[in-house]
Amino acid sequence: MRGSGANALIRIPLHSFRLALAAVVVGGMTAQHAEAQTEAQRVVEVVDAYHAALVNGDSTAALSLLSEDVTILESGGVEDKEHYRSGHLAGDMRFASAVPRERSEIRVTLLGDVAWAWSTNTAQGRMGDREVNSRGAELMVLTRVDNRWMIRAIHWSSRAAR
Repeated sequence: MRGSGANALIRIPLHSFRLALAAVVVGGMTAQHAEAQTEAQRVVEVVDAYHAALVNGDSTAALSLLSEDVTILESGGVEDKEHYRSGHLAGDMRFASAVPRERSEIRVTLLGDVAWAWSTNTAQGRMGDREVNSRGAELMVLTRVDNRWMIRAIHWSSRAAR
């Protein structure tokens, strides 16, 4: 060490400095990364729980995961929670329980207390007397309120498989 006080020069071998700096950077990023992974997993759990409720015909569970001001875009229309509850929800539950769906990995982007989760899927099976073979996409927007993720918007689109 040369000098004293605030202007003292401390000599640290460059290799040791790089290792110390890397440990600080990786350590900080690891904690943030782990927190982001945990929150992303919580978002996926909400999306999975919503789909499980549809498959099981549990409208109470499905609706409990939707915020009061949810917006649902499906089949070219826009529905609020009350319209969905009294209309499209029953059909979505019948479809989900009748037609098996294979979903891609859910991709999650987090921005503070907002997350959007998207995936694609293939649905094949029978719905009554109708044969179903379609490809779909899903986008859900969720917000964290009181440390709980709620679905604020859903957009579904699908087309016949080629």
